[in-house]
Amino acid sequence: MMRRLINDGYDVVEEMTQGYVKAHPDYVKMHPEDDRVVLSNMMSKEPRVRIIFGGGTGHEPLFLGYVGKNGADAAVLGNVNTSPSPEPIYNSAKATDSGKGVLYLFGNYSGDIMNFEMGIEMAEDDGIQADYVAVRDDVVSSEEFEERRGVAGDIMVLKAAVAAAAKGLSLEEVKAVAEHANRNTFSMGVALSSATLPVTGKPIFHMDEGDMEIGMGIHGEPGIERKPLKTANEVIDEIMTNIFDRTDLGKGDKVHVLVNGLGALPLMDQYICFNRVSQVLEEKGLSIEKSLVGNYATSMDMIGMSVTLTRLDDDLRDYLTYPMDTPYLKVN
Repeated sequence: MMRRLINDGYDVVEEMTQGYVKAHPDYVKMHPEDDRVVLSNMMSKEPRVRIIFGGGTGHEPLFLGYVGKNGADAAVLGNVNTSPSPEPIYNSAKATDSGKGVLYLFGNYSGDIMNFEMGIEMAEDDGIQADYVAVRDDVVSSEEFEERRGVAGDIMVLKAAVAAAAKGLSLEEVKAVAEHANRNTFSMGVALSSATLPVTGKPIFHMDEGDMEIGMGIHGEPGIERKPLKTANEVIDEIMTNIFDRTDLGKGDKVHVLVNGLGALPLMDQYICFNRVSQVLEEKGLSIEKSLVGNYATSMDMIGMSVTLTRLDDDLRDYLTYPMDTPYLKVN
């Protein structure tokens, strides 16, 4: 039996989006002609590069939760775990462009790349400059950076991009800042259960109670190993070992840490995990400059969490601490 409070599984995206816009009218509004596009009510008056955040639904507050002041200018939404179609991608650009161009940010998945590239072509045909950055932070999904999938690192790349846009940088420069954040952001997660699909009421995949999958993606993509659940400290040690083995992070680095819940892991557990993350970083000679703990990029009702480390230099520190005001992320 599905333990969700929904109506019709086919209506979850529209009803969720309508509820979100009604709950946060100071921040957002619906596109007047496209119910898959949420627009900022706090968009800057001056011309600047517009940042559009998008992807499949089911990962809330990703993506619409980060639209606001010095946040994303729009979110474009697909069905659950499915890329938006090209038309709303184009409509989001048309509704936000101020003459400086738009930069799309989304996770590195083939369906997203195909549809966003089609939407960009439509925007360019309409005279709008457009480009994109596909976030690639999941270190265990591939040895090659270009093939890695995006997970909770989307948040760090977005923070850098919106700050660069707010500072008045050009489209090319904003993209370079986002790519720089992308290449210095590293994530890995663990799942203890599947998510439940609203339409079918069934889990996406089967997982025995008491098992965990190390390295699973937010859509249920396979990880590197499934085995019996261990203690929080043992799980974090395994995650951190994999991150350090697959990156050049090392002693003396300063990092921004995100411990992200996948939807159904209690905050109590997340803070226990963060406690061990901080201990490991201290043991390895890295220092935490800022931290976030909570549900920032979920997989509906999946039980699990991920760790994201962003290595900071002077520029990234400046971008990641730039003021931002959105319903689910505020930087003062």
